[in-house]
Amino acid sequence: MAVNTQAQLRAAVAADVQLLLAMIRELAVYEKLEHQMVATPEGLHKHLFGARPYAEALIAEWQGQPAGFALYFHNFSTFLALPGIHLEDLFVRPEFRGHGIGKALLAELAGITVARGCGRLEWAVLDWNESARGFYRRLGAEAQSDWIIKRLTGKALHALAAQSRRA
Repeated sequence: MAVNTQAQLRAAVAADVQLLLAMIRELAVYEKLEHQMVATPEGLHKHLFGARPYAEALIAEWQGQPAGFALYFHNFSTFLALPGIHLEDLFVRPEFRGHGIGKALLAELAGITVARGCGRLEWAVLDWNESARGFYRRLGAEAQSDWIIKRLTGKALHALAAQSRRA
């Protein structure tokens, strides 16, 4: 049974780059991470719609207005020997919340995951975002509290890369 919402969902296209960038900026402000927001239209275009796309996005519209997005990419589970989908960002603009748009985006992404023969759909959520955590729990998502996300970026990433055979 389809999610009961009036939201219209579609795959993002190259003409959506500015819209995606605007909503990513809104998400960064909401998450109190705007100081980390350095994405550019050129970068989004290249990596979502260029010669080798690394990610995909869905756009949700409510009564013809852009209401939210989901940005995702493939990963791989060695334990399952199957590809998976990682949801990088899910965002619904505040004025459109409460209409089932987030659930519709996740349901669509779950459908893509199953249709592509993937073994799982996963994402991270900020520990302080209790409304999102509750929303995901109600959908049946299980917290993976035994895993801690680690990240290399900036100087640390480049310092380690300098030690590779490619340096």
